[in-house]
Amino acid sequence: MRSEPFVRFRHPIGVSWKVRRSSRRAQGSRYGGLTVLNSGINRFSSLARLLVLLPAFGALASNTGHGQIPELAAKPVPSPGKGEQTAVLAGGCFWGVDAVFKHVRGVTSVVSGYSGGSAATAQYEVVSTGMTGHAESVKITYDPSEISYSDLLRVFFSVAHDPTQLNRQGPDRGSQYRSVIFYANEDQRQTAQATIDQLNKAKVFSASVVTQVVPLKDFYPAEGYHQNFLARHPHYPYIVYNDLPKLRRLREQFPALYRQ
Repeated sequence: MRSEPFVRFRHPIGVSWKVRRSSRRAQGSRYGGLTVLNSGINRFSSLARLLVLLPAFGALASNTGHGQIPELAAKPVPSPGKGEQTAVLAGGCFWGVDAVFKHVRGVTSVVSGYSGGSAATAQYEVVSTGMTGHAESVKITYDPSEISYSDLLRVFFSVAHDPTQLNRQGPDRGSQYRSVIFYANEDQRQTAQATIDQLNKAKVFSASVVTQVVPLKDFYPAEGYHQNFLARHPHYPYIVYNDLPKLRRLREQFPALYRQ
């Protein structure tokens, strides 16, 4: 049975603990010059341990409960194109972001993966060190005749994650959880930057948006056990507390875009 990687977990209240799976890798693994120590806790924690911390997590979880992002100015917009297009976004743990966009009308596929670093370090254990340049990301393939890039960003900013959190998202900490829009062309770059500028100008959030807008170099699909994680493990404690509420907000805030 394949062991799940261990990552270091630091909670704001100073609590830390270790979870052991049924099997474990060696104490240290070397990838691309990085030595990874398998210690700490990952998102595969037990329900009993999570329930102890639910009151402390409450304030963090509520941070993503922003009101719906209003429709912003339509300029600039992506140039109309034939066939499917792609968007690569990073907003914390890719499990929840993946699940949100799988329920968006016009999206044909979502793949969890890594962007921002090299192929040599595009592995979960290594990315979890926060030293690779990678961010946990999703590659969204969509039909522009059904949904626009601008509407994907509205969902991204209001439901999928909290764009005001720097190098963290909810209980997860590290640069691998940073908020990033990886643009594939100039239209996407202009649309992303204009959206952020308008959100900040309108003071939609109580703090400034910290989302990075950077060119997409490569996207590396994550390991198989990360793909479509919420649908396969809807009762995982992390999913129940952090990600299922995102689907509820998507359904409530974007009924015209939501699909079962």
